[in-house]
Amino acid sequence: MSDEVELGGNIGLTGFSDLDGSSMIVVKKIVGNYAKKFSEKCKKFERLTVTLKKVHEREKSEKYELHGRVMDGGKDYNAEITDRNLFFALDTVLKKLDKEIK
Repeated sequence: MSDEVELGGNIGLTGFSDLDGSSMIVVKKIVGNYAKKFSEKCKKFERLTVTLKKVHEREKSEKYELHGRVMDGGKDYNAEITDRNLFFALDTVLKKLDKEIK
């Protein structure tokens, strides 16, 4: 079974299956807003993929490593960040992608 969640056909989230429902709602909202921005900004927006890995997993002090990738007409944009706050890390990695895309 794949750990990838599809949102709207051109968005993929990998590694998010362990999150609780309310966290997933926030994640989907953040990712959805950026995906909309990317689809307007990119010439040929194909796909947005966000991959989550937990590192240093300890009770209440895990770090989240996030990798973001946008495909735009065959061109690849990548960004990554590691942080203790999942939502901050998600927003930051997507902001980095936004700055990469001209």
